[in-house]
Amino acid sequence: MNNSPAQDTLAQDFVAFAVESKVLRFGEFKTKAGRLSPYFFNAGLFDDGAKLGRLAEFYARRLVASGLQFDMLFGPAYKGITLAAAVSIELARLGQNKPFAYNRKEAKDHGEGGTLVGAPVQGRVLIIDDVISAGTSVRESIEMIKAVGATPCGVTIALDRQEKATVASANGPQEAAESAVQQVEQHYGLPVVAIATLADLMGFLDGQSDPALVVARPAVLAYRQRYGV
Repeated sequence: MNNSPAQDTLAQDFVAFAVESKVLRFGEFKTKAGRLSPYFFNAGLFDDGAKLGRLAEFYARRLVASGLQFDMLFGPAYKGITLAAAVSIELARLGQNKPFAYNRKEAKDHGEGGTLVGAPVQGRVLIIDDVISAGTSVRESIEMIKAVGATPCGVTIALDRQEKATVASANGPQEAAESAVQQVEQHYGLPVVAIATLADLMGFLDGQSDPALVVARPAVLAYRQRYGV
């Protein structure tokens, strides 16, 4: 989903926050697709109460601004669990009290049993995660949500890398024409709401005077030109 000018400020603030928190780093990092990326986003480093609270605020503000209608949040294990809990707290603070649920990696055979934990999964369910890389987590979440008779209605993520996805082939991984986010939107017909995108990251770098960020900009730009969609 495209950001409006008002939302762009939110995206710029989020990128600045991610850099300040060292969640978004610059250098040389190998991605799951085997690419050497000049930046790395690790949402696991939103690892204290203050940072997690601010992250939840960014998600909640983006969701409210998007106008997307949903009945509950679903967080795929593992990162999605914390995100679903934190964002539901922030949404409640904003006057939109939404239940949340998440899955276990392995089913329990005692207690409440099963793989789903939290509120009953029903109605219009919004999947929440940090990024969409291969789309595996989204696909598995959609299957779990549909299996209990609920309706997946969208996905929300922190950062859309806006780069070509990779697809398996007999000759090894091949570049797709679309990004993983676009594949989710096209294949499942679900809107994807991102707090910020690679374009927002470039916009943030454009206005920086910090030498480390000035050096990072041409590398990120070259990566975007090579792999961007």
